[in-house]
Amino acid sequence: MLVPVTADGGWWAAESGGIRWIHAFTDGAALSRFARQRDGRAGVEWSFATVYGARLLDVAVPAAPVPTGVVLDVAGPAPAFLPPMAGIVPDAAALDLTEEDGRG
Repeated sequence: MLVPVTADGGWWAAESGGIRWIHAFTDGAALSRFARQRDGRAGVEWSFATVYGARLLDVAVPAAPVPTGVVLDVAGPAPAFLPPMAGIVPDAAALDLTEEDGRG
């Protein structure tokens, strides 16, 4: 996955509905679509990190200080939202589990 990097070195994310959504893209064309929609102009270079998708869900999401999910190809025709829920992220980061369910 390609994850845009902000000026301060963090990963591009947006807050919505009490969840931080890390933006990830499957390829350069998908990232370019997002950048054009965001900036309104072509040719602007964006810094990005290359990250395995599983690492986003298994490491980055649980390490985040707030509930976090991943949105894939948000500017494309079929964006995919991967919320912090059981079966998508590790149980310790899943919002739909309770202590009794085994949430850490």
